[in-house]
Amino acid sequence: MQIDRDGTTLHYDVAGSGPALLLTHGYTASGHMFSNNIAALAERNTVITWDMRGHGRSDYPTDPSAYTPEISIADMLAVLDAVGVERAVIAGHSLGGYLSLTFNVAHPERVAALVLIDTGPGYRKAEARAGWNDLAEQFAVGFETRGLDALGSSEEVVADVHRDASGLVLSARGVLAQRDAVVIDSLPRINVPTLVIVGDEDAPFLDGSKYMAAKIPGARLEIIAGAGHAPNIARPAEFDRILSEFLASVPAAT
Repeated sequence: MQIDRDGTTLHYDVAGSGPALLLTHGYTASGHMFSNNIAALAERNTVITWDMRGHGRSDYPTDPSAYTPEISIADMLAVLDAVGVERAVIAGHSLGGYLSLTFNVAHPERVAALVLIDTGPGYRKAEARAGWNDLAEQFAVGFETRGLDALGSSEEVVADVHRDASGLVLSARGVLAQRDAVVIDSLPRINVPTLVIVGDEDAPFLDGSKYMAAKIPGARLEIIAGAGHAPNIARPAEFDRILSEFLASVPAAT
């Protein structure tokens, strides 16, 4: 399925029925990363996956101004509207998790619960944020110079889901890079059920996941043994069980 966002086509898929779950993938992945989880999750939920602009089957705008966190959040909102969902469990992996937190800041009335998968809340200190942004720029330069050969080896990353690397370059500079501490400062004010999932071998995001679980009131932390950055792929049965149990505990979101 597709929607038009001011000339940019976004691709999304819907499976199952029941309370809605919006799954947002991470940087350099696409909705395909959840393909082996959908059958289990869709037994009792409407599962919505989508490809961010610049990724997968969605369009790759050439204008750098088309890639911002605000536009990404508006894209998420447009997908929910296209499916006819008023409130959903907003779930995301890595960059998708950070965007899910950002979505909750901007549109809390649309959020029934949050699921944060191997992600982090950003940085409060400008120096730490600058270090992250240097990394984002390194990603951009790598894709500019090497194309899709610059993709990493994490389990959710598959080169053939992308047409080329142009959208990844612009996404790194416009969406992956961070500008402020709004998200990390919002954690203590989150007032919806929250599940934090992280693989025990995902060293870059393990401490951040623990931090989020400690700061978000009532948050539940699940550390999946033997999993790296994509526990839904490395340990699908355990991931599906944990997420399904959480979804069953969330007040109906329709």
